[in-house]
Amino acid sequence: MNQLYFYHLIFWLTYYLYALNNPSDSKNYYNNTRAYTGEWLDLYGTSTTFMDFIAYPFTNWMDLPYVVVMVIFAWIGYLGFIFTYLFFRENIPIKIKLFKRFDFLFILMFLPNMHFWTSSLGKGSVIFLGIMMFVYALKAPKKRWMILLVGSLITYHVRPHVFMFMVVGAGLGFMSGNKKISMAQKVGAFVAMIGLLVVIQDKVLAVVNLGGSENVVDDFQDFTSTRSQGLSEDAGSGVDMASYPLPVKLFTFWFRPLFIDAPGFLGLIVSAENLLYLLITFKIVKKDFISFLKKSPPLVKTSFIVFFMTSLAMTFVMSNLGIIMRQKSMVMYFLFFVIYYYLAEKKYKKIVKLRNLRLRKEQVAELNKVQVQQ
Repeated sequence: MNQLYFYHLIFWLTYYLYALNNPSDSKNYYNNTRAYTGEWLDLYGTSTTFMDFIAYPFTNWMDLPYVVVMVIFAWIGYLGFIFTYLFFRENIPIKIKLFKRFDFLFILMFLPNMHFWTSSLGKGSVIFLGIMMFVYALKAPKKRWMILLVGSLITYHVRPHVFMFMVVGAGLGFMSGNKKISMAQKVGAFVAMIGLLVVIQDKVLAVVNLGGSENVVDDFQDFTSTRSQGLSEDAGSGVDMASYPLPVKLFTFWFRPLFIDAPGFLGLIVSAENLLYLLITFKIVKKDFISFLKKSPPLVKTSFIVFFMTSLAMTFVMSNLGIIMRQKSMVMYFLFFVIYYYLAEKKYKKIVKLRNLRLRKEQVAELNKVQVQQ
């Protein structure tokens, strides 16, 4: 983790130098809040407004320079990696070698794209911390209720729709994966989950400008079509997602760019990382993966549901590879957790099988020794 800290600082410096010479949301957050003359509480809200709310004390009250505020938010992103490490190691104590040489968790913790978008003043660092606090607390929600609450509040305020997917994923995952929960408890949890979604529906729909809409389905279709076309036309890295079939949309969100469509030097680095994603994902393209998923524990089901639901929603509004590179950093660790658990379970079964075989051999040898003595 010490190595990871200094590694993360390299990406803070990279992003800082990049932001000095290119348009950046981090500079907008800094300049807008530093020049703000109203009351701090008036900034309280969700999405971009919430980023102004949490940046204001550092930029306005403390009057910290831009570089220092960037370091603070890079540290927030690093805290997200601490909870990521705890989440993986606590639930999967078995170490896995990837491609027979490299430690799987080590690779996952040092993925460049994950660090680049979580090392600056922006939504990426804050929501990454919120998401990983949330999933870490799910292991023991009664003991870690404060971490669960803080993680939930952070995620909800930065991206309400992502919080919705996490709540639904956690609810479905735990209700389907925990046999100790009675039917009455499952019904009660389902009703509570629906109630929570009803309470936050306006905030979620407002993300796509549908708050107060009378026909959500038709308006959402119009929004996604317009949004997809706009993103595709406004940027050189735009892709025509609207015309893609669903499998191609998902593939684009998960694994593109892939060298031939890489937008700039950063795109080439991400392409290499996406190739690694693809090779890792091939590990679960097995006949027994579906049966594993059915029998898997609640956290695995939750991770898979959150990953797939979020990916599915993002494919309808993302048509720019640059934005896709940033947005998917929120959800890829959910997929990696499922893959890691799948590989660890296979390794554990193999270890148990070899151990049982060795015990049987020892028992046979002992029996033969007794017979010889007799």
